Amino acid sequence: MKLFGFLPIGVKDIFDIILVATLLYYFFKFIKGTKATPIFVGLTVFFIISFVARWLDLKAFSWIMSSILAVWVVAFVIVFQPEIRNALARIGRQRPIKFFLKVEETQVIEEIVDAVRKMAESKIGALILIQRGIGLKDIIDTGVRIDARVNSSLLRTIFFPDTVLHDGAVVINGDTIVAAACVLPLSENPTLSGRYGLRHRAALGIAEQSDAFCIVVSEETGTISFAYKSKLVTKIDVTILRRTMESIFKE
Repeated sequence: MKLFGFLPIGVKDIFDIILVATLLYYFFKFIKGTKATPIFVGLTVFFIISFVARWLDLKAFSWIMSSILAVWVVAFVIVFQPEIRNALARIGRQRPIKFFLKVEETQVIEEIVDAVRKMAESKIGALILIQRGIGLKDIIDTGVRIDARVNSSLLRTIFFPDTVLHDGAVVINGDTIVAAACVLPLSENPTLSGRYGLRHRAALGIAEQSDAFCIVVSEETGTISFAYKSKLVTKIDVTILRRTMESIFKE
């Protein structure tokens, strides 16, 4: 069998191509939206060109491409070590899909949604971080320990303007408000519009570095947004928020 009518290819080669393509696809899926994405795309293009050059037996060109590719791979690993580590952590922490939510999970969702709705109506800024598989100890250590059961009234009290703990993020793990006034890393994504403030950048920043789900309430407009898996979704209502959280809690 020949590919494009002139490249010899066997079953083993087809399997090899599918395997590499699958690996590249899933790795790109996990780093999509991060600073590493453009470089990864460039590496992939170089890899394809180098692959074709070897197949065509272009020795000089193939050697040059392989040398450049080797340098790029090393530089990619060094410069984007955090993104690669977090991507691998996400892959390793994938859990079986659940078809039903536990009663306590439903209660937690309702308490959070109720708090978000009331804060949005009152234009009270909020940043609520919900821990998933990847631990957030480094984030929790930047704030004040709370260790209280998730409660709509408590969340609204924490974020009430001019209170001691309102400036920062609340971290929730399971049915517990673990800490408040936590500092989150800011996203450096160049595609993020300048109209978004620190809360949105912080939400996207942690979503780029972990599998946590982060909810944002804007104090300027009262709009609700969330960041998850390196994506920022803005201007949603509480119905969409509830459905999204139910879907994520089933993951």
